Parts: sequence; C-alpha cells; structure tokens
Amino acid sequence: MSDLEPRRRGKAGWYILLVLQWVLALCVPFYNTSKPLLAGMPFFYWYQLAIVLVCAVLTAVVYLATERSS
Repeated sequence: MSDLEPRRRGKAGWYILLVLQWVLALCVPFYNTSKPLLAGMPFFYWYQLAIVLVCAVLTAVVYLATERSS
C-alpha cells in the first residue's frame, strides 16, 4: 500500500458532488413543468439556467478541494 492511497480515498468524497450535479441536470421529469414562474419564465427554463450556475460552482469547489490536497 503506497502513501498515495489515503489521499486518493480522501478525494473520492468530493467527486460525489460531480455525480450530484449530473443527476440534477438529467432528472428531467423533476423539472418538466411550467409552474412556478420566475420573472415570467417557466420553471423548465429557469431551472436549467440555475443548474448551469450550480454546476459551475460545484465543479470549481471539487477542483479546488482536490488540487489543494495534492
């Protein structure tokens, strides 16, 4: 067992956030509706816009957390 394996296992938890954003984006039946409206925009569209921002933030968090511990 090398000394790198504990570090790899420590990073694995962060990658769950990447799976979470994948699930949030691909569960279309969850957001396949027109209500509630936000500024006149149906939920289907503003959820997709919001999920892009959430995914970008989560990707940055995972990147910084895994690179910092290297």
